[in-house]
Amino acid sequence: MASGVDNLSSFTAAEAPVRGRAADFMELTKARLNMMVLITTLIGFVVASSSVTAAPLDWWLLMQTLIGTGLCAAGASVLNQAWEYRLDALMTRTADRPVAAGRMSATEASLLGLVMSIVGFAYLLLSVNVLAAALAGATIVIYVLVYTPLKRVTTMNTLVGAIPGAIPPVIGYAAVAGKIDLEAIGLFAILFCWQMPHFLAIAILCRDDYAAAGYKMMPVVDATLARTSRWIVAFGVLLIAASLMPAMVRHTSILYMVVAVLLGGAFLACGIRCALLQTRPAARLAFFASIVYLPLALAALMIERLV
Repeated sequence: MASGVDNLSSFTAAEAPVRGRAADFMELTKARLNMMVLITTLIGFVVASSSVTAAPLDWWLLMQTLIGTGLCAAGASVLNQAWEYRLDALMTRTADRPVAAGRMSATEASLLGLVMSIVGFAYLLLSVNVLAAALAGATIVIYVLVYTPLKRVTTMNTLVGAIPGAIPPVIGYAAVAGKIDLEAIGLFAILFCWQMPHFLAIAILCRDDYAAAGYKMMPVVDATLARTSRWIVAFGVLLIAASLMPAMVRHTSILYMVVAVLLGGAFLACGIRCALLQTRPAARLAFFASIVYLPLALAALMIERLV
């Protein structure tokens, strides 16, 4: 029995570094966050399949699109952490990231990020089409080379960062359609407008962390939160309009439009509450409302297109 316990202890101890490396890889590639990238890419693919080609889903093409996009998204996340590790170490919420905590060198992470980005881009170029690859490449460039350094320069960094965050559904759309039209722009607009109140709410909650790292997030510079509040409400209104763009471009059911307005209205109400109260609990509610809004709104659009 003692021997069995010793063997079990040795096995558990041996597995611990493996589990740690796996967890670090998940954190480095922002696996949970990038799952939403894949979901929004899927939405764009489904919308284009139903609206542009009016053909059954091409499952093989979908898989190739998701693989290439996933590699690009993961690569961009790794590069971001490799280049910001000194600043990540200054913030409580990011101090335990693999590079910031010293469990991986910045050189190793940079190499991994570059390889994943290049492989993802090449995969899309060879297996999907030039437009999808170009969009993915633009996402990496804007996120890593433009948004990342801008965070310490201007409060407009969130606006710039919302661009790469809104491109994935357009990648999915372009994979099928081979073009960007008004419907693809509508998908981009939904994701773009959603990100602004979402990330501004996060910035309110983490403003001390951001200030410690020298990031010029709007709530850090905007001490009274007056400007931040106006932006949250303004983009909440724009989000409702953006969510109706699919209905303006192609025929959609009344049910989708009702759902889009109700969800957008509820999210806007939370944003207005955050703007009026300007407290952490109000910002936290706006953040959670954004988490609830996006999957429900996108699911409603996808179901509308599939049914």
